[in-house]
This record gives sequence, structure tokens and C-alpha cells, in this order.
Amino acid sequence: MTNDVIIVGAGPVGLFLACELALAGVQPVVLDRLPERSGEQKANGLVGQVLRLLDHRGLHQPLSGLPGAPQPVPRFVFGAFPLELHRLDANPLHAVPVPQHRIEEVLEERALELGVTVRRGCEVSGFTQDATGVTVDFHGPDGTGQARARYLVGADGGRSTVRKLAGIDFPGVTSPDPVSRIAHVRLPEGLRTTASGEVLLPGCPTPFRPYTHTRTDHGVFVISPFNEDAVMIATMEWGGLPVDQRAPLTLDELRASIRRVTGADLELTPARTAGPFTPRRTVGHNTRLAERYRDGRVLLVGDAAHVHAATGGPGLNLGLQDAANLAWKLAAELQGWAPPGLLDSYHRERHPIGERVFMHSQAQIALMAPGAGTTALRALVGELLSHEDNLARIAALMAGSDVRYDTDCPHPWAGGFAPELALTTAEGDLRLAELARGGRALLLDLTGGALGLADRAAGWKDRVDVVTAECAEPPAGALLLRPDGYVAWASGVGEADPTGLERTLRTWFGTPRA
Repeated sequence: MTNDVIIVGAGPVGLFLACELALAGVQPVVLDRLPERSGEQKANGLVGQVLRLLDHRGLHQPLSGLPGAPQPVPRFVFGAFPLELHRLDANPLHAVPVPQHRIEEVLEERALELGVTVRRGCEVSGFTQDATGVTVDFHGPDGTGQARARYLVGADGGRSTVRKLAGIDFPGVTSPDPVSRIAHVRLPEGLRTTASGEVLLPGCPTPFRPYTHTRTDHGVFVISPFNEDAVMIATMEWGGLPVDQRAPLTLDELRASIRRVTGADLELTPARTAGPFTPRRTVGHNTRLAERYRDGRVLLVGDAAHVHAATGGPGLNLGLQDAANLAWKLAAELQGWAPPGLLDSYHRERHPIGERVFMHSQAQIALMAPGAGTTALRALVGELLSHEDNLARIAALMAGSDVRYDTDCPHPWAGGFAPELALTTAEGDLRLAELARGGRALLLDLTGGALGLADRAAGWKDRVDVVTAECAEPPAGALLLRPDGYVAWASGVGEADPTGLERTLRTWFGTPRA
């Protein structure tokens, strides 16, 4: 039996890719080497544009526990600079604190609801590809086996077996600094806070703002008091003594690091709340980007395609949007309606976004390092961030809302992620995100049908939904959304002729059916 797609890796990116493919009418098989979901504490939340994408799929509420649309956060951090985002008239940055094990749980539940097969305990050992598909060798619970698929996707992390077997180069930068230590702990009772909520550590004159990075003369300190039974503490240090990476991080080691970075001697005890709060040490930073995201019938997504410092939490924003970009294009190829070059546009669109995260993650590490030169540079960057236009630019960088895919449409919304709109439709009042739940392309007519868009798009009705709606302050006369939420085409308000619509439909959705 030949499957449509085999996805290697059942982390958040692999599971989300499986969900997106299933929505598009493709039934993938997911292989993962672990016998069950990992409880290891990795990502602590979701940051950026990805929350709006997840809202388009109805996943924002189960992940955040909050109803309605994602809301921007009033503050964030960039290179240990506090970003006072509440100063912005249009704040693009969203964030939700949710542990990775919960993200994986929600996505696996959704994948299984959609009929996705997840096979655990299956470790890929090799593959061969030919003109019609890929044959994958693996070791499973019942011994060695093979599986066949038309395409293979590596979502198997930074040490990706799929990437290595495909011979795809992974160039980048590796540094022994900084050494990062993180754990969820209980702190001693009686720690004082300032009127503004900053934490005062004993013996340290510097107050520390929670949930952000604070640079000292000797490193970086982070305190995130999610609750009194599980406070997340993290440090970063440069130029220290060699570390035995084989030895697990102990609370005594973390306590000594806190003392060196802040000057405070802080008694730590294990977190009392049940959960995966294993202390973790990371030595140095590894920033790498695959030279190509596709090799024939083999593709890469997420950390298999790029690794970088975790500062600012860009990883899942980048990886999950890789998955959304790839899924509909791969489904189009499998279903036979993809226009020429559509699948290759996955690398063309996403590789530059990986390069951008490559750049800003290294810049943030450099801005946190100790030294007089860095201190002088920070004084200059601090001045720049006091201006709202620069603050807005950094906020958009961290959110990924500055992404603009190439399009020949001159409308300002074209190429960017769809705006949040409140609409009145024949089915009642809906948000635009609620119209995108099915993962299909959407042609949104905000002219009340005056342009006859349904007739113009009739040849693509098997691939594109047409919805007529009213909007109090429409940003356009009509919007054509790709399945990944990005605007492929838009017309101006009051525009009499939807110039370029048919050309754009052909570009992204192939030849119309008679």
C-alpha cells in the first residue's frame, strides 16, 4: 500500500502538518521514534502570528483557554530589552503561555479526530526515492519494516534523520556561549516585590521584572512566577568554566548560577505542582538553516529545516507556519490541480523567513552578552526603541507580521496575513477566522455581490469557497485568502473591476474546471 504522505516526527509541527493535510483531503501517516508523547519541558508558549493561524483552525481557544480572537500582549522582550507594546496604536504581537506537552496533546487529539494515523515507537533508518514515491525503512515495535508514500516530510527536529539521509546541508553558526539553565522551582517564602510587581532578591539591589530577561554585569536572569508552586527560573552565562553536558542540571548548580549572575543566594526547592518540570541546561547556541527545504519527494519542516536560539520564542511561530504553507501545496500536488512550480514555492517563501529568524535570534544573543561594548550598543538600541516606529518594527519582527509574500497585486493587504474582520454573512455574525476553519482557500466578497465574484470564480469552486459578507469598515472590496491565511489578491473598496483576480486564481489554484 502506498500512502500519500509519511511525516517523520510527532512534535507540534509534524502533528499540525498532519492536521492541515487531513483538512485538505490527504490522509498522512505520522511516524515517531518515541513510544509515547514526551513529557519533556521544551517550549513554554506560543508567540506571534501563529496564534492567528491557530485561531483560523479553531485551536486558539483549546490552547489558551480563552474565548474569541487572540489578544495582543502589552509587553514583551527583545534581547533583554523590555518592549512596552501598549504604547503602540496597532500592536501585532500575540503570546499565550502553554507548555509544549499541552500543545502536542491538543494537536494529536485534533489529528486523530481527522483520521490521521500516528505510529509510535517507529524509528526511521533509511529511505530511497524514485519517480513515483519514497520507500521508508524503520524499526518498530514489531521489528524492522517498510512503508511507501508519494512524499516524505521530515519534521524530526534539529538532528533530523530525514535531512541527513537526504544529504541536505545544514550550514550555520555554533558557539560555546552562553550556557543557559532553566528549571521550575519553589522559591523561599517572603520574597518582596515592588509596587509595580518587580521581584526583589535578597542581597541584590536590582529589581527583576517578571516574565522578561534582565541583563546584569555577569549574565541574564529570568523569573516567571506562573504560580507559587512552580516558578520558572532561568540564567544565561558567558565565558564560564567547562560544563559536563552529560550530567543533569541540579538545583544546586542553578542556585550557584543565580548567585554569579545576580549576586543573590536563593534557596531553591523542587516544584510542588505535578508536571514535567525537569531542570534543563543548554550549552552554547546553534543557529543553522537547511540549504534547501526540498529534495525531490522529500521535504523538511520546523526544526528539521532550521535551529536557532529560543530567545523570544520564535520556533513554533516559524515551524507551524512552515507546516501551513507546505500542506495545501503538497495536497494540490497530490490531487493533481497544482499549477507548475507551486510545491517549489514552499522553499522560495519559507527559506527567507528562516533566514530572518536566523538573523534576529543571533542579534538578541549578542545584545545580552556582558562587556562594555555591548553595554554601549544597548544604550544606542534603547534610544532607538524609545521611538514608536522602531518599537513597532521590532514588534512586527518578533510577531512575524512583517512577512510579505511576493504578489503582483498592488493592494496593501496583498502578501500579508489576513486581517481580523467582524463580518455579517447569510449564516449570521462571524469573524473572518471562523470562516477559515475548514482550511480551504476563501474568496471574501465585501461588495454584497456587486462584482459577481462567485461567477468569476466558478471554475475553482472545488478549491475555493466564495463568501459574500458585510463589514463595518472593509479594508478592501474583496480578499482572496490562501489556505494558510495569507492574502493572495485584494481589490480596492469601490473598485468596479476586480483586476487580476482570474490571473491570481490560476497562479495559486491552477486551471479552472469546466
